[in-house]
Amino acid sequence: MANDGSLSDRIDALEMRLSYQDETIETLNQTVTAQWKQIDTLTRQIAALSERLQQAESSVATPANERPPHY
Repeated sequence: MANDGSLSDRIDALEMRLSYQDETIETLNQTVTAQWKQIDTLTRQIAALSERLQQAESSVATPANERPPHY
């Protein structure tokens, strides 16, 4: 029955690895969730800034054929 001890050790080692893997997966899940929230926030900020830029560009009246004042 020497194999019983070896089998028990192997099962214990596998259970420990599984425990560490579960912890790692949970940590990675939390990281991905936090990054997703940050990406969503940044995407909204970019959209708002893009809209503000378009509004600013449309409010500036610059005729295409007008010479600058230094000519």
